[in-house]
Amino acid sequence: MVSIEVRNACVDFPIFDAKTRSLKKAVLGKVGGKISDASRVPIIEALDNITLSLKEGDRVALVGHNGAGKSTLLRLLSGIYEPTRGTAEINGKIAPVFDLAVGMDPEISGLENILIRGLFLGMTRKEMQERVDDIAAFTDLGDYLRLPLRTYSAGMRVRLALGVVTSIDPEILLLDEGIGAVDAEFMAKARTRLVDLVRRSGMLVFASHSDELLFELCDTAIWMDEGRVRMHGSLREVLTAYKGRDPFEYMSHETLERLGER
Repeated sequence: MVSIEVRNACVDFPIFDAKTRSLKKAVLGKVGGKISDASRVPIIEALDNITLSLKEGDRVALVGHNGAGKSTLLRLLSGIYEPTRGTAEINGKIAPVFDLAVGMDPEISGLENILIRGLFLGMTRKEMQERVDDIAAFTDLGDYLRLPLRTYSAGMRVRLALGVVTSIDPEILLLDEGIGAVDAEFMAKARTRLVDLVRRSGMLVFASHSDELLFELCDTAIWMDEGRVRMHGSLREVLTAYKGRDPFEYMSHETLERLGER
């Protein structure tokens, strides 16, 4: 059974060789959480006393300002970070998608990168070989797929990475938004595949600043603030509390219709 159980979890990052308090001021505001003076070594308390219980079928948005702890929480859930205190028990095959460029080699072709990126996300070589034609068709990159990745523009790289990411079958999908470098027409095409990917996944935790995309993919939300969970509830309630107004008030009529709201 797919599940995530986090109990009183903290993630601390000690800053070694810090000579003065000016270093603390330099990092304050750039990293989630707060800085402790409890020891001679400054410690960034990136996550503080996090308790979560997620189950199969959950579609959870992570919201909060930059540096609030969203990305750190995703890395805790993926197993990249171990809790300094407390526990984090994850049951299920995890597909962490934090940086679309991770696992891709600029010196080899797009076709070869499809295989490598898929292996990085936990798929087998056979599974990725079966998906190559579909991914190639989705990207619309044509003969560029035979050229080294270093010859691609930023938008072309995102197309390739999205093609791979949206072809996998994860049990737990951890997604950190990074898909803004493509044109609007392709983005509409990518959203269709993203929605299908979420439907295939057992669980989604998605950090994003796009309310529209969050409403397409999620139904509940966690508001992160200074490394803590400030609120956990329905997506609309959490966004209203976080932004100080109902998100449906500033969405276009077309968007509301597409989301099924009036």
